[in-house]
Amino acid sequence: MTGISKWHVLIGGFIAYLFDAMEIILLTLALPVIRQDLGFSLHEVGALASATLLGIGVSGVATGWYSDNFGRRNALIASLAIFGALTCVFAFAHDLYVMAGLRFLSGLGLGGVWTILSAYIVETWPPKQRARAISFVISAFPVGAIAAALAAKFMLPEWRLMFFVSGASVILPIIYVYFLIPESPAWKAQRDTHGTTAQRISVSEIFSPELLRYTLLGSLAASFALLGSWGVSTWLPTYLIQDRGLSLASMTSFMAVLHLGNFFGLNVFGFIADRIGKRLTIVISLLLTSMMALVYVYTTQTQSLIWIGAGYAFFMVFAGLFGSYFSEMYPIRVRTLGAGFCFNMGRGLAAFAPVLLSGIASFYSLAAGLMVCAGFYVISALFVISMPRNKTVCEVSTQAGTADIGKQAIG
Repeated sequence: MTGISKWHVLIGGFIAYLFDAMEIILLTLALPVIRQDLGFSLHEVGALASATLLGIGVSGVATGWYSDNFGRRNALIASLAIFGALTCVFAFAHDLYVMAGLRFLSGLGLGGVWTILSAYIVETWPPKQRARAISFVISAFPVGAIAAALAAKFMLPEWRLMFFVSGASVILPIIYVYFLIPESPAWKAQRDTHGTTAQRISVSEIFSPELLRYTLLGSLAASFALLGSWGVSTWLPTYLIQDRGLSLASMTSFMAVLHLGNFFGLNVFGFIADRIGKRLTIVISLLLTSMMALVYVYTTQTQSLIWIGAGYAFFMVFAGLFGSYFSEMYPIRVRTLGAGFCFNMGRGLAAFAPVLLSGIASFYSLAAGLMVCAGFYVISALFVISMPRNKTVCEVSTQAGTADIGKQAIG
C-alpha cells in the first residue's frame, strides 16, 4: 500500500469512527426526551441502550467473519451503511420492541467499525507506528461525543429529526471509504496465496489450540475493562451531582473536559505504546484509570472533581490500545474475527454494568459502585499481564502488499 493510501486509511478511519461514536452517544442524550414523548418507563428506555450494546457485542463475530471472508473495505462500508440506514429508520419507529430491534441491528454495524479499523491499521501501518495510528483513530470517539452533544443541544426535543439527519450523514464516511480507501493489500495477498482453494473462515478457528489462550484472555481483559468504564461513565454524573453537589451547569463543563482529556490521552499513550510496548502501556493505563476512579470517591472539593475527570479520561485509553494489541495477536486470516470477538465480547457484557452498579448503589452507595469499577480495571490488568508480551506471527508483508512472509513481534 502506498504512503498516501495509508494516510487515507487513517483519515477515513477517523471520520468513520467519529460518526460511529456520535450514533452511540446520541441515544444516551435522547433517552429522556424519547421517554417523555412516547411514555416509556425508565426500564423500557434502558432496554434501548442495552439492545444497542448487545448488538455491538454480537458484532464481533458477525462483522469479523464477514471481514475476514470478504475483505476489510467491503465490511467497513457495510457496517457504516447498516447503522446509518437503521438510524434513519429508528426516527420513524413508535413501538418499543421495534425500536429495540432496530437498535440491536444498528449495534451490529456500530461494533463492526472498531473491529475493522483496528485490522486495517495493523495491515497498512508499520509495526512501530501502529499504536499511535490506531489510538488517533479511536480518539475520534470523544470528538464524536462532542459532536453528538452539539447536535442534541440544537435539535432536541426533535429527536426524530436528529436521528434521521445523523443517520443520513453517514453517507459522508461511506463516500470517503468507497472512493479513497483501497482493500487491505495484506488481506488480498493472503487470499491470493490460497487462490480458489481458499475456504470460508470459521468462527471455531479463533478457539483452535494455538489461539484459544489469546481469545479467552483477551475476552476477559476487555470484559472487565469495559465493565468498569461503562459503569463509571453511566453513574459518575449522577454521583457527582447527588453525592458531591455539582450543579447541572457544571456537568456541561465536566463532560467537555472529560472528552478533551480522553482525546489527548489516546494520542499521547499511542506514542508511548510504540516506544515501550502495547501490553505494558495497557497495564499502565488500566492501573492509573483505577487509581483515578478511587480518587473520585475520596475527593470532596467540588472544583477539583472536574479536573480529576480530565485525568481519569486521559488515562482511560486502553480501548485504543486493545485495537492494535488484539489485532496483532491473530494471523491475517482471522484477524478481525479474533480481535473483534475479544473486544466486542466486553462491550456486550458492559450492557449489564449499569444494572450491576445500580444494584450496588441500592444496597450500599454510588461510591461503593465506583470502587467496584476500580477493582474491575485491576482485574483486567491482571489478565493483560497473563497475555503474551511478544508473539511472532507469520503474515503477509503490509508494506509492499506482496506475498512475502514476514515475522513481526507485538508489544
